Amino acid sequence: MSEGTIKKVVSDKGYGFIKSANGSDVFFHCSELRDVAFTDIKTGDKVEFEDDQGPKGARAKNVRIVH
Repeated sequence: MSEGTIKKVVSDKGYGFIKSANGSDVFFHCSELRDVAFTDIKTGDKVEFEDDQGPKGARAKNVRIVH
């Protein structure tokens, strides 16, 4: 699992971006959130996720909030 911080949330579109620990931006879709509602995610939240590759680049799967 990789770790990062929520960088941006685009609430009206259902996606956002994570700033990963290595400094790269990773796309995530609301359908990949686990144990948290998309409306509860906010900028600055620490998360862990699985790295994946989407059609446009790096993508996060199974995104979970780290408490």
